[in-house]
Amino acid sequence: MNEFMYLFRGSDASGSPAEMQQHMQRWTAWAKELTEKGHLKRPGSPLEPTGKVVQGKQKAVVDGPFAEAKDVVGGYMLIEAEDLAHAVELSKGCPILERGGSVEVRPIWKLSH
Repeated sequence: MNEFMYLFRGSDASGSPAEMQQHMQRWTAWAKELTEKGHLKRPGSPLEPTGKVVQGKQKAVVDGPFAEAKDVVGGYMLIEAEDLAHAVELSKGCPILERGGSVEVRPIWKLSH
């Protein structure tokens, strides 16, 4: 199995309390399914919308991230899958897609020790 990171972007967090509860239940069910099938390595966590960015040789610290809401990383998850195509297929069950968000699927390099 290979490791992959899912980066979740651009979920619309609006809706009634009942709709939000149903959405969270779909997230829980999806994570449970990934766990039961042996794919979920680390569930990750939602990320705060604000932070700092350190950049350049001078290591300048600026407020951020500043991007379109659809481009902001809102959370992550680590999974295991046979290959990139399999990881992409598994990502299609993510509830963020139902609300217009996206899942970026990134292979994690295996570093030799």
